[in-house]
Amino acid sequence: MSKLEQILVLDPPSDLRFKGPFTEVITTNLKLKNPSDRRVCFKVKTTAPRRYCVRPNSGIIDAGATVTISVMLQPFDYDPNEKSKHKFMVQSIFAPPNESELDAMWKDAKPDDLMDSKLRCVFDLPPENDRVNDMEGSTDVAAPVQNSSKAAPVQNSSKAVDVPVAKVVAKTVSASLDDSEMKKLSEECRRLQADMGKLTEENRQLKDDGVRMRRAAQHSDHMTSNQTGSSSSMMQHTAAASLPSLIVVIAAIFIGFFMGKFIL
Repeated sequence: MSKLEQILVLDPPSDLRFKGPFTEVITTNLKLKNPSDRRVCFKVKTTAPRRYCVRPNSGIIDAGATVTISVMLQPFDYDPNEKSKHKFMVQSIFAPPNESELDAMWKDAKPDDLMDSKLRCVFDLPPENDRVNDMEGSTDVAAPVQNSSKAAPVQNSSKAVDVPVAKVVAKTVSASLDDSEMKKLSEECRRLQADMGKLTEENRQLKDDGVRMRRAAQHSDHMTSNQTGSSSSMMQHTAAASLPSLIVVIAAIFIGFFMGKFIL
């Protein structure tokens, strides 16, 4: 048995297009029309369920009726060089007489009874001028004062269109950030230079103290050696001076001893 063709008419038939920028939720609509005379059940599936929110993602379409499906793309970092591989599939099957049997019907449905259609996702970035106009429109809503006759000609001038507002704002913010960063860096450099000056002065003082201490130690060693030399010379001189006196005393003793023997 061959597979049944899709009974529902899809609008758009093959592509779901999402228009950036993708910094917020982007919603696109998918219409499902039932041209038959029978009620049809549908279910919407995707290959990237975490990136999309589908409301409603399933239901029943009466004969001749149309249902609008809202497909919401969640914010993400868009890379123009990366091709989208996201796909959607709409499955459908003729509804049973009793609606309470829907869950069992989808669970027990045979592949040949299911009808399906596949759609691919396409990401479109708006042109530069469109992005500028969108930003100007949002600015006008947020600040009605800009709708005055003086502000309008400036916004509609060719110069305002040629230079994207986002780039101008980014440059202004980056310039202010650069100025503040430069001030902080200058203050930090001055503080580091002051600290280096203090460390250099402390190092110089430590060197001077070390030199003075070495000189004092050398001077004390010289004085000690001089005192030691003078003490030894004095002792030698005293010993040399006392030696003749000792000899005279010994000689006198011997002479006295011998004279005493002779006299006796």
